Amino acid sequence: MAVLEKIRSKGVLLLIVIGGAMLLFIVSDFINSGSSFFQEQGANVAKINGNKVKVQDFSDRIEQLNDVVKIEYGNNVTDEMLEQVRSMAWESTVTEKVVGDECEELGIIVTKDELSDILFGQHISQLLRSSRLFMDENGQFNPNAVKQLIATLDNDEAAANIPQDDLRRLKNAWTYWEGAVKTNRLQEKYMGLLSKAIVVNPLEAKYTYENSKVTSDILCTSKSYMTIKDETIKVEDSDIKKMYEQKKEQFKRINKTADISYISYAIEPSKEDFAEAQAWIGQVREEMRNTDEIAIVVNTNSEIPFVEGYVFADQVDEDLRGFAFESGSDSIYGPVLFGNTFKLARVIKRTNGLDSIKLSRIVLKEETEEATMAKADSLEAMIAAGFDFAQLARDNSKDQQTAKVGGDLGWVTDRDLDRKMSEKVFSTGLGKTFRMDDNGIAQIFYVSEVGKNVNKVQLAVIQHTVTASTQTHTNIYNKLKQFVVNNNNYEKFVEGAKKENMPVAEAKELDINATQINGIRKVREAVKWVFNDDTKDGMVSDVIESDDAIIAVAVDKIHDKGYRSIDEVKDQLSADIRRDKKGEEIIKSMEGKNATQLEGMGFRTDTLRNVNYMNSYVGALGNEPQLVAHIAEVALGKTSKPIKGTNAAYIFTVLDRRENEQPYNEAEEILMLQAREAYSFGYFSLEALKRAAKIEDMRYKYY
Repeated sequence: MAVLEKIRSKGVLLLIVIGGAMLLFIVSDFINSGSSFFQEQGANVAKINGNKVKVQDFSDRIEQLNDVVKIEYGNNVTDEMLEQVRSMAWESTVTEKVVGDECEELGIIVTKDELSDILFGQHISQLLRSSRLFMDENGQFNPNAVKQLIATLDNDEAAANIPQDDLRRLKNAWTYWEGAVKTNRLQEKYMGLLSKAIVVNPLEAKYTYENSKVTSDILCTSKSYMTIKDETIKVEDSDIKKMYEQKKEQFKRINKTADISYISYAIEPSKEDFAEAQAWIGQVREEMRNTDEIAIVVNTNSEIPFVEGYVFADQVDEDLRGFAFESGSDSIYGPVLFGNTFKLARVIKRTNGLDSIKLSRIVLKEETEEATMAKADSLEAMIAAGFDFAQLARDNSKDQQTAKVGGDLGWVTDRDLDRKMSEKVFSTGLGKTFRMDDNGIAQIFYVSEVGKNVNKVQLAVIQHTVTASTQTHTNIYNKLKQFVVNNNNYEKFVEGAKKENMPVAEAKELDINATQINGIRKVREAVKWVFNDDTKDGMVSDVIESDDAIIAVAVDKIHDKGYRSIDEVKDQLSADIRRDKKGEEIIKSMEGKNATQLEGMGFRTDTLRNVNYMNSYVGALGNEPQLVAHIAEVALGKTSKPIKGTNAAYIFTVLDRRENEQPYNEAEEILMLQAREAYSFGYFSLEALKRAAKIEDMRYKYY
């Protein structure tokens, strides 16, 4: 009892001690077992002006944009499109952050009422106006479609009628559009503010008018810089240093990059794979020749399903067309190899008939099945009596989409329809109807137009693409694996590849976020290895597999973001300096000489017509803004001084000059110049904001 009494007297203390110990145990266990949770919650894909962009938020943005793309272009999103979506998600994230920060500092906002107005009010954003989701059957923007979508998403009962995947996709798309519309409006306001700084004065307008209205023909004598050998031009280190300082901003790396060499093998079938495939399809040919269950044989062995309907010439692959329409029933073609694909075909039946029919439809559904059938009978009688089918469809059809266009379903061919439907459609005459009733719904179909009579065939096609076998894949992998083991540093990798005649290639300035290496897709894992914290200059990767290739990478040099050194850009700077010095050398040789004398010194002479101040491209000479700028300063019949251009040095004589007779209108000219400036102003001002922003890009860690 004394012990129990003592425990009771210390009960509160024991509770605190035991409870604290249990809490410590639980928290410790949670931290250890849930460390990935904390890592995930704290993971950032970027920092923009000090603001963190979480991985989850960025992934949501990718998913939203992915759903927008699926809505706009259909469900078939290719790998290339997915890469573009990720890039678009990044650009939209950066734009949203930098524009938002700048507008917040300037006090520029989009109010709730303003946002509502540009989303579904009187001044709907052009972003929504260009979306296919909100267009009618004629491709025109329908403002009611936006309101209908919002009403549906806000109504649980209405949303319940939409398949879950479609509903999720619509919600994601609308979330993206809301954000994009708001950011776009902020950007418009910001650009509108900056545009006030664009001033075109009357002198500039007059100068541009006077020069742009003149078109000249010139006799141009030139000598390309390429005619002088590089080794004859001396480039001093001081020249390089001076030009580097002048152009330093051009050499700034935004992200980490790397210079690498790599060996890649496309995963392609071997000769043995082709031989095996040919033997297999030879057996299928005999089965196809003798079977009465052609659909089963095709669907079991072909990459494309059996189509029961008839086809006409334009619907048959060109490589099978001759066989299909020149062979009798049960004739067999192939197997024939086209690229990596074997094709095998059999003509089942031949006939002559309409290639296509234009259909219209009325869909009926009343409160009871009896009422539906009675109304269908009544409408059929009215159609037979000569009533206009299109008007009856507008007044009665439950299919609102086609009712608007008089029930028009468009043109159909035999292969567009199942067998039962096809037989009804193509056995119904022009101006006639047929009916299909099912589950209390009546459909009245009307043949409004018919195509032309053509030869048609029922064709069975087996298509089989030869792919690399497991053994072929293993052989390629093992070959590259053995090479990597024996050549485990950069120098050995490059030299060994040359000795063994292996396909080694280079990639300079590979970006840390690259998804391709010189066009080889789906090699993100290889890029991530290059920029892994443990990867150093000179290291060689293990063999890395993708869907398209098996690849091994050797790192020459990893470059941190920031300015490239003089040594890294020395060759580029030297080329620019040589070009400049070549120009000076050629111009010096032109002093005191006319065009005829220069032709004997390796110069060429061309007559260039319709040269205008507004276009810096001059025929075969290419982009030569210096040449174009000087033409206006030289009088008709006079010869210019020597000019150092972009690609060559020139001297020219003005042969003819014509003027546009349209009178000068100062106001119009100023507006035109302002519009021209504004066209590029938005892009360059946004790029300036991005360059000024402090952006830490960490996508490479997660994507």
